[in-house]
Amino acid sequence: MDFVVDFPGGKRVDVSFGAFVVPTDQPAALGGADEAPAPFDLFLASIAACGGIYALGFCQARGLSTTGLRITQRVETDPTTHLPTRVTLEVTPPMGFPEKSLPALLRSVETCKVKKAILAPPSFEVRAATAAPTGHCVPLDQGEVDLGTRGVQGGRPLAGDSGDWSPE
Repeated sequence: MDFVVDFPGGKRVDVSFGAFVVPTDQPAALGGADEAPAPFDLFLASIAACGGIYALGFCQARGLSTTGLRITQRVETDPTTHLPTRVTLEVTPPMGFPEKSLPALLRSVETCKVKKAILAPPSFEVRAATAAPTGHCVPLDQGEVDLGTRGVQGGRPLAGDSGDWSPE
């Protein structure tokens, strides 16, 4: 599946895939208009949503009510890197949920595909593309650039380009 990124203005970055467009923005403190979640917040939300769909599926497959079913995700971060060090999903079972089924519900949430992808990360490749006449980009046949060599010439970073820009 292809995900296409467009830049509608300001700090907005929209991602299109299939029939969907997911808008993102940066908080006002980082120069954005705070009109949509930041990309990293969507990443964290995807963990909670994935756990949620597994919990919902568990209950629906057994004909159990989902009234009151809730998952609260808590994220602890490293104060230096601001990266997550622990993600906790706290599952509140639905009203009248059988106590004996609670361990199975928790196991179901633990099998979330997003969590599995984090625990077995894919490799990442960043490569250059050239603008096509339609305004879309097409991959270059040669001269691929990976994340580690962005802004590098002859093994050294180009002046003013450390290659490690971050919005935070």
